[in-house]
Amino acid sequence: MAAEEQIIRMTLDQFDESMELSQFAFQFKRTPAELENIKYDFINEPSERWAMLINGQLAAQAVVLDLQTYIAGRPFRMGGVAGVATWPEYRRQGLVGKLLVHSLQEMKAKGQTLSFLAPFAFGFYRKFGWAAYTDIKTYTLQANQLPPRTSYPGKIERVSGYERVQTIYEAYASQYNGTLQRTPLWWERRISKRKPGQIALYRDEAGNGQGYIIYEVAKRELNIHEFVFLNEEARSALWSFVGQHDSMIERVIMRAPADDILTDLLPNPRIKQEVEPYFMGRVVDVEAFLKQYPFAAGGVDTIYLQVTDAHAPWNEAGFTLHIEENGEASVSRDSQIFKQEHALEIEIGDLSALMIGYRTTAQLSALNRIQGSKETMNRLHLRIPERTTYLPDFF
Repeated sequence: MAAEEQIIRMTLDQFDESMELSQFAFQFKRTPAELENIKYDFINEPSERWAMLINGQLAAQAVVLDLQTYIAGRPFRMGGVAGVATWPEYRRQGLVGKLLVHSLQEMKAKGQTLSFLAPFAFGFYRKFGWAAYTDIKTYTLQANQLPPRTSYPGKIERVSGYERVQTIYEAYASQYNGTLQRTPLWWERRISKRKPGQIALYRDEAGNGQGYIIYEVAKRELNIHEFVFLNEEARSALWSFVGQHDSMIERVIMRAPADDILTDLLPNPRIKQEVEPYFMGRVVDVEAFLKQYPFAAGGVDTIYLQVTDAHAPWNEAGFTLHIEENGEASVSRDSQIFKQEHALEIEIGDLSALMIGYRTTAQLSALNRIQGSKETMNRLHLRIPERTTYLPDFF
């Protein structure tokens, strides 16, 4: 007799079962107090929690967080996939794939045109249309390698709570692609847990906040969880502040965007740097996403796209993309795209990496991941705003 499969939206009735699977799959054990804390997030965090039942038993699960991400300075609704887990006896039966496809359908219905996730294996999620979208750079500096301390016109003060740094973060985050637009609940529940320690705020001469760091010191190591600055004055001041800890530390560790140029500030730039792929991203709804996308200003142009998407059939289509001078776009489906001599052919993962800003048309062309005329590729390239991708969060 065939097993009966059913996908349900989890409620508190499934909380204990869900936590049992999560603790097993991710190899952690929570105290009763910690479980109550997680239950608070289960109830209050905007999300959809999906479970695959086999003959009525929980076999696999996934969470889709309701988030917003910046693309070229504009916030987009994004479904953050997290907590994907399966009991061992149900693995390699395609259950997670079915949950992912179901989640994509639900994300589309909710208007979440993008989806991000932290992969346990890049190859696995690549099969379902997600692609690497951002790298993370990690610096390790010895105490004698820090930038020189300098004088600064403003003031650094230690603050408690996040109220005075939230607007600074949003101004900073909107300069990148793929950063989160953080809600007060995200600061309270996520940042406070993942980034413990001290908050140092830099205010300029006029008293306006221009930068901050969240950091902690332990075992003679200063770990910078978040280094945010809106101008060079703030960056220099904050590094001078870090330098004031030199007598109590041996090294500093900091994570930064892939394009960070800290080494240009150092007397000796030969420091340890590690760059590694971090999160994956996916366009959930090509038509809706391109309509919202803030293309770069330029002449009026029309570009034809043939998109392949094996797991989201609404994206498996030809699209006529018409871009106005101001960068606003209109998009229509076109079943005759194949007749267009200059149409570009691309799979959904590569389109996602391209439009989020992680890869260029030239890079994809060199890998044979986009087909079509070079002239059309160049035209599309010129209309995609240049932004570094970055995500200083985790979920």
